[in-house]
Parts: sequence; structure tokens; C-alpha cells
Amino acid sequence: MRFAFGNSELGTRNSELEIFMKNAVLITIGNEVLSGTTVDTNSNFIAKELSKIGISVSQIFTISDEIEIIKNTLQNAFQLTDLVITTGGLGPTKDDKTKKAFCEFFNDEIVYDEETFQHLKTRLQRIGRLEIIERNREQAMILSKAKVFQNHNGTAPSLMVEDNGKIAICLPGVPYEVKPLVKDQIIPYLQKEFESNFLKIRTVSVVNYPESLLSDALEEWELNLPENFSLSYLPIANRVKLKLTASGKDLEVLENQLEEEISKIRPLLKAHIISENGDKIEEILHDFLISRNLTISTAESCTGGELSHLITSVSGSSNYFLGGICTYQTQKKTEILGVSEELIQEKTVVSAEVAQAMSLGCQKLFKTDVALSTTGVAGPNSDEFNSEIGTVFYSIRVKDFEKTFRLYLPHLERKDFMNFVSQKVLQDLIQILIQENL
Repeated sequence: MRFAFGNSELGTRNSELEIFMKNAVLITIGNEVLSGTTVDTNSNFIAKELSKIGISVSQIFTISDEIEIIKNTLQNAFQLTDLVITTGGLGPTKDDKTKKAFCEFFNDEIVYDEETFQHLKTRLQRIGRLEIIERNREQAMILSKAKVFQNHNGTAPSLMVEDNGKIAICLPGVPYEVKPLVKDQIIPYLQKEFESNFLKIRTVSVVNYPESLLSDALEEWELNLPENFSLSYLPIANRVKLKLTASGKDLEVLENQLEEEISKIRPLLKAHIISENGDKIEEILHDFLISRNLTISTAESCTGGELSHLITSVSGSSNYFLGGICTYQTQKKTEILGVSEELIQEKTVVSAEVAQAMSLGCQKLFKTDVALSTTGVAGPNSDEFNSEIGTVFYSIRVKDFEKTFRLYLPHLERKDFMNFVSQKVLQDLIQILIQENL
């Protein structure tokens, strides 16, 4: 199915459209996002995918599901860019108004599309829900000017309208529907239809170097970066990720440029660099453990399983992660990990000695090269020993080597506390592997 826009068909590009793809604006539609009930993960995902084909996101709007607000936001967005992508507000219910807003904004009409209906019918039949086909018939009503991207994981298709050099793409709001639509259909379409630069990214992870001091140390280098480069400082725990992005027509040239620039900062940062091409700490750890043929296990208390969750979130972690245990109750530290009751009573459960005993018990239990343990008080309440909220001890054991750390994080809420500590434990493990040559 092909649709006419002015004097040209969809798929025919004029010179203006050939050069428009520089940035995009994202619009998140939904009262549930504004109220804080739902977290907008879609914008983060879409921005990352667009960046891979050289399109940067210049602005993100979050708005309510009202026709006039959607139309006004589209108008504002198109003053900033020629590419707008919306998520949310598509569906058979009365509060899903994106399609109606698009119709009015583009002076279009909504028509029945048999191809979309048959796709929907086939999908519902496959999952055994054909009885709801009539309630979802509305999903087969599309804008007459739209190009349809069929949704293989939901009922609402994605629609793209191109008019007067402007492109608007509306997506459903459910993340597991958005991701395959964007990765498998939207991004390949945009990449094919429009000429765009290659985008190459390298992330250098720097530890134990405050961001302000790091910026000072790199100031001269940063000021002399090539024009096609951009640099971002992304702090996480006490690690700073230096995200170096290069764009251009020749991929090999970009890769060589990136390597050349990174070689300039090596002597400036020296031992503070733990990775030159890694983003997430768990992914960096994956490479270290695989290259050293090390196995790992975890014994957690205050982190509540977050540490093992991070480790196992990486594909291939079963090659080195043998298991983890969350001995949250004090008694279980004794029963499962062999931490003596006398030690707990003498030193309290939140202590360096108990953290050390936990990692040793964990190493023996799972028979791993590396064992990690955490014990602390995440808050908002203290433990039976009245330990100070925000205090945590963790032990890192690599074969016969062991080191214990203490952190005090009273300012962090419970969830943030668990994530920060887990990130820091993995980061310190990597540093130990480097510094001790283990």
C-alpha cells in the first residue's frame, strides 16, 4: 500500500528530506507517566537506538492524553526538528487519543485497513484470544496517509505520517511492544530511506577520580577533540563513564580516530581506567572473568539479591556465576554460611568480621574462585543491633586474597542504596583483579 503526499509518493525523497535526519523529538503520551505510576523507559530506549544511526534526540516531552495538548506539542516539536516519534495513547479504549490527534493535526481521515485487521485477527487466533477481535477492531482504523508498521506483540500498529517534509511516527506505549517495533522495523526503515552518518561510540570507565578533577585533567584534550567528536561525563557510583562519540561517512576512519584519542588520555589517567570499551560494570566484569577463567558466587544481605541480579543480567554469565544466596535473616548467616553466633554477638551483624566470614562461607559453599558478600542496613529502619542506617561492609575474596570495604550512605533511599553498593562491589572487584594481577 502506498500513499500520496502532495505531489510525491511515500518512498520518493526530495533533496530537503535527504538531509533532514540530524535530530529527533520524542513525545511520551500518558497520564500514568505524569502521575509517576509508570516510568518512561521507552524514551531512553528509542534515543539509544536512534543514536546508532546518527540521529540525536534534541528534546523529550511528556504530556497528558488530550487531543489539543498532543496537537500543540506536535506543533512545537516540528519547530525543532523534522522527525517526531510519539509513544502511548494508542488502543481501543476511549482514553487513547493519539490517532485522533494525528488525524486532526495532519488534516487527514481515519479509514478501515483490511490488511491490519487480518494481521490482528491472525495474531489473536495464534494466542487463543479470537473472542476479543471485535473489541479490537478499532485498531484496524488508520490514517489514510499513514504507512503501517504491524505490531507482532500487541494489537495497536505503529503509524508513520509524512507531510511537507515532516515525519511523525506514533508507537504504542507498552515497552515490550515498542522495542521490537523500533529495532526491527522503524530503525531499519529510517536507515534505508535516509542517508545518515555512521556513529561510533567508545566508553572509557574511570574510577576513583572525582568528576570535577577529571574534567580539569582532561580539559586541554577535550578542547582539542575533532569537530566530529562529542564527549559526555556519565557518573555512576564512584565511576565516571567517558562516552566518546564520533560521526562520519567512513567507519574505519572513525574507529582509528577513536583509538587515537583514547591513546592520548591513557597517560593522563593511568591506573584509574578499568575499561576502554565497556558501558555497564557487569559487562566489564564479564570480560574480566571470562579472560581469567574465574568463577564467582555471592552471599548477600543488605543488597537483597541486587548483586547477583547485576551479574546474571549479562548473557553468558552462566559460564562463571555458579550461584548466590541471600541470607537476609541473621540466623541464616550462621546456618548456611557458617558464620559463628559468637562472632555476630561480639562484632554485630554489620561488621567487617561478619562480611569476611560470609564471603569465606560463600566460597566454600559454591567452590568458586571469587566470592562476594554484603552486610549492612539499607533503612529506613535499623536492625536488631541498632546499627547505623546507611552503613555497609562488603568482602571481596579472590582465591586466597581477601579485602573488606566499608561504606556509609545514609542519604540514599533503600533501592538506590542497594544499587549503589552492588555497583561499587563489582567495580572494586575489577580493580582488585587489575591491581593484584589475579
